[in-house]
Amino acid sequence: MNQSPVETALSRAMIRWSLTKSTPVADTPRSWIFRVEQNGRNFGALKILKPVVAEEEGRGARLLQWYEGDGAATVFDIHGDTIFMEWLDGGPLSDPVRAGRDDESTIAVATVVANLHRARPGAPQDLQPLRTRFQTLFDTDVRAWPHTARDLYARSSGIALKLFDRPSAQLPLHGDLHHDNILSSDRGWLAIDPKGLVGDPAYDLANVFINPKHADNIAADPRRIAARADILSQRLNFSRKRMLGWAAAHAALSACWDLADGNPITGLLACLPNLLSAYDQA
Repeated sequence: MNQSPVETALSRAMIRWSLTKSTPVADTPRSWIFRVEQNGRNFGALKILKPVVAEEEGRGARLLQWYEGDGAATVFDIHGDTIFMEWLDGGPLSDPVRAGRDDESTIAVATVVANLHRARPGAPQDLQPLRTRFQTLFDTDVRAWPHTARDLYARSSGIALKLFDRPSAQLPLHGDLHHDNILSSDRGWLAIDPKGLVGDPAYDLANVFINPKHADNIAADPRRIAARADILSQRLNFSRKRMLGWAAAHAALSACWDLADGNPITGLLACLPNLLSAYDQA
């Protein structure tokens, strides 16, 4: 009986890395994920990338490997579109946020980012420039936005252009750092699923300001925006205004992606006016 592509990839991975047991965990639009064992003692994760996103996800996997477990899940090996990595079974950082411990969670984000941005030699060469990532924002027709929100799009796009026009340090970026991409472990909070970008380090905080998902009452609260900006700017020595500018620009970019996919942008529209106000006041 012929095996499916994922069954073939799984079988080859089991042999290649001497794995003794596999358990399916998730089938997402981007990958198949298995929990695997070595000799019944050591657990790991196998992530088999789907062809439609293999280029982007592969770039992220190589960045994750470059982190060498410092602030991120450890990648043991990569072969083609199959990634063998550390198994993390702890909860996401969104759990303490929803439990009312947002300051504690924001401090954890700062610690993770400080580790990810630590200087290391030999960064991957195929990282996507942040400007390329933002092309969807600049290409979107303003008429795709709700009539009452078009001024938000215009302002956010203008801020993004201003940020790109002002030179900054260029670092490898996780590119999708939010509360559900940071998991607890016996080594502390660790990042997963980077996009693999290169650009302004302050951008890596942008996604924090519009998350966790389905908790708009937290993310859109001006007091929480201010508190998050205080903690992150103080602990990471980032410009508060630049960080909030990226947050607003990223919120608009996320809205453009959602609009293109036919998804609602209600939550983003709840956050964006308050992010722009915080940017103006910074």
